Amino acid sequence: MSLVEEFQYGLDAPICLTWELTYACNLSCVHCLSSSGRRDPRELTTAECKALIDEFERMQVFYVNIGGGEPTVRPDFWELVDYATEHHVGVKFSTNGIKITDEVAAKLAASDYVDVQISLDGATEEVNDAVRGPGSYRTAVRAMERLRDAGFADFKVSVVVTRQNAGQLDAFKAIADRYGAQLRLTRLRPSGRGADVWDELHPTAAQQRELYDWLVANGDNVLTGDSFFHLAGYGDGGLPGLNLCGAGRVVCLVDPVGDVYACPFAIHDTFLAGNIRSDGGFAPVWRDSELFTELRSPQTGGACTSCSAYDSCRGGCMAAKFFTGLPLDGPDPECVRGQGELALAGVAPGSAPKPSLDHSHRGAPAPRRSGPVPVTIGLRRPPERACDESPLAGFGH
Repeated sequence: MSLVEEFQYGLDAPICLTWELTYACNLSCVHCLSSSGRRDPRELTTAECKALIDEFERMQVFYVNIGGGEPTVRPDFWELVDYATEHHVGVKFSTNGIKITDEVAAKLAASDYVDVQISLDGATEEVNDAVRGPGSYRTAVRAMERLRDAGFADFKVSVVVTRQNAGQLDAFKAIADRYGAQLRLTRLRPSGRGADVWDELHPTAAQQRELYDWLVANGDNVLTGDSFFHLAGYGDGGLPGLNLCGAGRVVCLVDPVGDVYACPFAIHDTFLAGNIRSDGGFAPVWRDSELFTELRSPQTGGACTSCSAYDSCRGGCMAAKFFTGLPLDGPDPECVRGQGELALAGVAPGSAPKPSLDHSHRGAPAPRRSGPVPVTIGLRRPPERACDESPLAGFGH
């Protein structure tokens, strides 16, 4: 059985677990996948967070990707990072750099179990700040300077590829090299506030092809996780990462109030599997929820199965399809064979689903509900490294 075949039926613990500690953020990025801005008063307490870390340790979740919001503005953030590493749970956290002082940079550089990801969406101040807000470029650069000066090697520079920055890939790589970091490219999804700007920000078809060619040429030194498997349909060369939607199979999200979603890019009631505050905590949600059981069952692939590229792209991104109003067994909206464009032409304006919650500074949160059902998922050997390096890291071929 191939790894893709094995992974599609789920693992006993997630390989790539994203944990959003807070929706509070000092920025209001126009493409924020979680519509962050204001703190939710129902956030998990420090004690609840530590109990969840204990559970991750028991499940042998060796690494969590912490985000938000801006996780470092949570008062107990560093306490939770220390607690996680003391309990054999490594941490990679994403930040806009606002709290990376010289002292913090020195502490991070001294740790073998914490990795840092600085968000940057423009290789120039003009391009970046148009998306992330005034002053955000200088804040990110200052954080990178401090990490470099503290001797932190190979921290990550994380870029969401957009129509405006797709021509800056070489410049992004040069920035990462300048600060002794690794470049990480991720795909723009129409999730959260990103749904409002997707039409104007997502790369054109020509830029998608240029991105593919660039990744083929530079992929050995650039991290992508599983962001661009929808580009595999070009078929001219292999891309790193797992060419499979891992939602609910090897990937999930725990949000600030303990809700568990199939994917960090699919924050919607449709993809809500349960809540860690329910009986048993996180483990029964991951292993037994009705939603995850369904996602781990054999999928038909719909009309995409007749395409010669299906084995490479597997129909693309679930979240991208859902939030553009396309069926989950339909083509990816950015299908490189042009099928997504044809499908989008049939979507009625305004009919695409909206995120279930909006924590933007202008919005107000709404309640959510969940309820797991019992199912057993078989045990698999866990990976050795975080999913941002590759979902396949630590597994034999």
